[in-house]
Amino acid sequence: MATPNGIYRNGGGVPKGGSSSIKVERPFALNSNVKSSNNKSKLTTSTSNLRRSSPGSLCGGNTTIKDDSGVPGRVRVAVRLRPRNGEEMVADADFADCVELQPELKRLKLRKNNWDSDTFEFDEVLTEFASQKRVYEVVAKPVVESVLEGYNGTVMAYGQTGTGKTFTLGRLGEEDTAARGIMVRAMEDILADVSPEVDSVSVSFLQLYMETIQDLLDPSNDNISIVEDPRTGDVSLPGATLVDIRDQHSFIELLSLGEAHRFAANTKMNTESSRSHAILMVNVRRSVKGREAAISSENGNTSHLVKNSKPGVVRKGKLVVVDLAGSERIDKSGSEGHTLEEAKSINLSLSALGKCINALAENSPHVPVRDSKLTRLLRDSFGGTARTSLIVTIGPSPRHRGETSSTIMFGQRAMKVENMVKIKEEFDYKSLSRRLDIQLDRLIAEHERQQKVFRDELEKIAAEAEDRVSVAERKYSEALENERLQHQKDYKESIKKLEEQWALNQQKCDKENKDLEARAGPSAAASEEIAELKQLLQNEINSRKAAEQETNTVKAQLAQWKRSEAAGNAEILKLRKMLEEEAHQKEKLEEEITILRSQLLQLSYEADETRRGLDKGGSGNGFTGLDSLVSQVRQSQLNESGNGQKGSIAKLFEQVGLQKILTLLESEDADVRIHAVKVVANLAAEEANQEKIVEAGGLTSLLMLLRSSEDEMIRRVAAGAIANLAMNETNQELIMSQGGISLLSITASDADDPQTLRMVAGAIANLCGNDKLQTKLRAEGGIKALLGMVRCAHPDVLAQVARGIANFAKCESRAATQGSKSGKSLLIDDGALPWIVQNANNEASPIRRHIELALCHLAQHEVNAKDMISGGALWELVRISRDCSRADIRTLAHRTLTSSPIFQAELRRLRIDC
Repeated sequence: MATPNGIYRNGGGVPKGGSSSIKVERPFALNSNVKSSNNKSKLTTSTSNLRRSSPGSLCGGNTTIKDDSGVPGRVRVAVRLRPRNGEEMVADADFADCVELQPELKRLKLRKNNWDSDTFEFDEVLTEFASQKRVYEVVAKPVVESVLEGYNGTVMAYGQTGTGKTFTLGRLGEEDTAARGIMVRAMEDILADVSPEVDSVSVSFLQLYMETIQDLLDPSNDNISIVEDPRTGDVSLPGATLVDIRDQHSFIELLSLGEAHRFAANTKMNTESSRSHAILMVNVRRSVKGREAAISSENGNTSHLVKNSKPGVVRKGKLVVVDLAGSERIDKSGSEGHTLEEAKSINLSLSALGKCINALAENSPHVPVRDSKLTRLLRDSFGGTARTSLIVTIGPSPRHRGETSSTIMFGQRAMKVENMVKIKEEFDYKSLSRRLDIQLDRLIAEHERQQKVFRDELEKIAAEAEDRVSVAERKYSEALENERLQHQKDYKESIKKLEEQWALNQQKCDKENKDLEARAGPSAAASEEIAELKQLLQNEINSRKAAEQETNTVKAQLAQWKRSEAAGNAEILKLRKMLEEEAHQKEKLEEEITILRSQLLQLSYEADETRRGLDKGGSGNGFTGLDSLVSQVRQSQLNESGNGQKGSIAKLFEQVGLQKILTLLESEDADVRIHAVKVVANLAAEEANQEKIVEAGGLTSLLMLLRSSEDEMIRRVAAGAIANLAMNETNQELIMSQGGISLLSITASDADDPQTLRMVAGAIANLCGNDKLQTKLRAEGGIKALLGMVRCAHPDVLAQVARGIANFAKCESRAATQGSKSGKSLLIDDGALPWIVQNANNEASPIRRHIELALCHLAQHEVNAKDMISGGALWELVRISRDCSRADIRTLAHRTLTSSPIFQAELRRLRIDC
């Protein structure tokens, strides 16, 4: 809040020399309810009703949401005394300080006179010798720890102008680290606790000036609206610039940039008095480990697995640090003119804040939150869900006793406000969806592998069974045939022997009969012959029985072979049954995969619904298709009296009409032209208005302004409006036919402002995405204009240049694939390749992503390969295929390298494995 002459500011230390310190008017009327030291018992009784016990210290590592007195979420208040400055030492040399501190008792005495004083108790009393580190630990560190656990937190400084609020909160400490304020120390603790891989920290820096919320990181963003969620009542600022923070150095640079844009003025009370309320918003997003069920596939029960899958938990905490502008009395500060209006606005907003705190402290049924934008912004900090710490700053001078008393009473009432702190958690459906995708792919791959193994095993078993059956049948047939032939042979031989024996016996019998007849020999010889014949007959009978036994043996063997055949058939039937069971199992697995897919679709749908709910309200940036030109244009109603009353764009559009607004683009008054082109630019940001603007001649008027106007603001906004219109393909052809690319090229060569160059580059980048306009765009100098704008070296300008080159390369690649284009790329002909290679690994993510895409698209056309090799692009392609953070770009680069014979030959020559 002030200068090195005794009032704290970013560049000053503890003040030792003097500027004037005059009494200030209290921001709102207070009836002092102060208890004197003689009425100490009454004070103790009233404070005990407020806090139920003596308040504990704000310091330490207590991260619970109840404070040490057992009151959940009570606003904690600390008081800090500024030491006397040089002027006070001279002017108040004969007077004692009006404030006496008792830090060990956490008490403060405010003297009425030499014999009477009022005593107050606070959660912490900080003397003029308290270090910045001590202040941070007792006031802000518990709030920061709560934010890291997923709660909202607020740290706010309140007090008379010149008492050290900005010194306490916003001191950067670039020269002396011990002098760092709460903002810098809080971010240091946050960055030390979060993990860059899974957590994120983003920052917005704003000021509330004359009841208008302005972006300190983008001064052109000067009228940010407040959006309230009708369901939860949460307050957000979707139009504010949001910057991701990775290290402490970048955060300090951001604070320096914002502080340079903050309004300040010289008053009698303070040579550099803040004329606005500064608001730092730090959003911390942390993933909670161990709160989600692990995905395991060891049991193989995929249905049970999906039922037990739980989405991860994300905690979102928001830290709000508010450096209020100092309250002041007009007769003491000497404010005049515009500074007087600023002082009135400051006092009105502080008065509205005091009324809200009074209503909350008294449990009033109505809290006037909507009386001021400050109270709307802080509705979560007082009576909401945030953990809040308030530090009130006071001075010792008796000349300002009234302002000091008002400040102390403000802190006393704030100590009665209780918040219901709540953790901010949500399910991480995106992470769960990614895990389920991976698990589903793995299960499908495992199922396919098992199916292949099963089919191979089944084919192997079937082949073995067929071989065994064929071998058994062949052996059985051979054995049966051999046995049959052998028995047939033996039978024939036996018959032949019997016939021969029978013939011999017949001859012998005939001979013997003749002999018997002739000689009539003795009967004994005949008996012997008969006996011999009987023996031969018995032998024949035995031989026949042996043949029958052998036949039965053969039949038994045949029956055994038949049983073997039946067993083989049974085994075949068993294999067929197994095959049918495997087919049934396959159908069951396919049904489970179908269920998994349906559940995945349901989860994806829920994730999209959740994301749309969280992102409701959008980013709110002004121009569609560009980063942001202005969030809203402050438009004064154009009339002859010039009363300065503000109206919205929509109301102005309804009252005046598009044709009248376009007519104002040709006004002789420069201010009227600026306001009119801003209105047209905001209307062009809505797709529904673009066709009306073109039909009414708005495009022609914008091109005429770009051609004729010498005002940098008009050219910048006109280029942004043309960029919005260039998002439509029909409008792109109209822009080209009316010489728009030539005008944009001339504007690019004449302009030095990064914002103007960003708008021009965005418009040309949109035109580069039209396949039909590429040749004409290049002939009229579009590519040369893009490459010429890299001289600015601004990251936003380079991002738009990279996007235009990527769009142009993509269209060329598509035309080459369709056969409608041949020959080397026009980008290479115009000398864009060296810049592309130089920025392929740019630190800025948008630039690097577009350049990587451009390289991949250029490499898809074989005729560009040699130039890309000689220009060093091959090495970048290899790096992209390996290290690119985006899987789709990495896959495209790898596919391009592997499909190009020229690249493959060069990689083999260099012995690089892609």
